[in-house]
Amino acid sequence: MKIKISGINGYLGKLISKKLMEQHHEVSGIDRELLYDPVENLKNEINGCDVIINLAGASILKRWTSKNRQLIYNSRVKTTTNLVTAINMLKPEQQPKQIITASAIGIYKPGIVHDENSTYFSTDFIGKVVADWEDTLNQLPPSVHQTVFRLGMVLGKDAKTITNLLLPFNLRLGGKIGSGNQAFPFIHETDVVNAFLWAVETNRESQTFNLVAPQNISNKDFTRTFANKLNRPAFIAIPAFVIKLILGKASMLLLESPIVNPTVLLDSDFEFQYPTIDSTLTEILT
Repeated sequence: MKIKISGINGYLGKLISKKLMEQHHEVSGIDRELLYDPVENLKNEINGCDVIINLAGASILKRWTSKNRQLIYNSRVKTTTNLVTAINMLKPEQQPKQIITASAIGIYKPGIVHDENSTYFSTDFIGKVVADWEDTLNQLPPSVHQTVFRLGMVLGKDAKTITNLLLPFNLRLGGKIGSGNQAFPFIHETDVVNAFLWAVETNRESQTFNLVAPQNISNKDFTRTFANKLNRPAFIAIPAFVIKLILGKASMLLLESPIVNPTVLLDSDFEFQYPTIDSTLTEILT
C-alpha cells in the first residue's frame, strides 16, 4: 500500500516507517510545512495514497506558556484539521481508505479507571487539546475509516523517558516522583509499531483504541522495576513541589494520570509482545 506519514522523522515515525517498509509498503513523509496553509498543496501531496498515518505533534512536557500552549494545540488540532480538509477536497477515488491518528490518554480524567467506552474526560488543557484533536476526525467522509490510538508512555531504548533516567539511576540518585502512587500507563515501542502495522493491514473499522500495556502499574512500581534491572537503589523521592516549580501546570503530566485498560485491542485479539513492565524493561535495559 501507498502510505503517507506526518511526523515521519520523529521517534515513533522512524520506527513505524521502517517496519512498514520491511513489509514492502510504499512509505513517504508529509513535510511539516505542508500540514499548515495552504491546504491545496497538502491535497496534492496526499492524492492517491491508501493510508495516512498522523503522528504530528509538539512535545507537551514543558511549561505551558502562552506560546507553548499555542504550539501544542496547533501542531495537533490545526494540522489534523488541515489533513481532514485536504481529504475532503479530493475526489472519492483519490481519497485514502484509512487515516490512523496518534492521540493520547491525556483525554481521560486522572485517578480513575478507563476503557475506550469511558466518557469521564479531563477538562484541563491537555484534555481539551486531545478532545479537539479527535473531534476533527468527525468531518472525514464516511468512506474513510479512522483508527485512533490513545497512547500511554512509550518506552524503548531511545525513548527520552528511558535515556533521561539512566544517568541519575546509575549515580544512585533515582527515585519515585511525588508520592509515586499515580498511575503509570506504559507501552513498549515494539507494541506501538505492531499496533500501527496491524491497523494498516488488518483493521477495517473506524475505532478508538487505548494503546497501553495490559498491566496497570504506579510510578512507584515503574521506579522499583527500573532500579532492579540496573541493580541500583531507588530510595530518593523527587518532591511534588520541585516538579511544580520546574514545569508549572504541566507538572500534572508527571504527578497525575488515569488508569487505562486496552480493552478494545485485547478484544480484537491483538497480541502484546511486552504486556508487563518487567518484560518491557528487561528488553530495554538488559
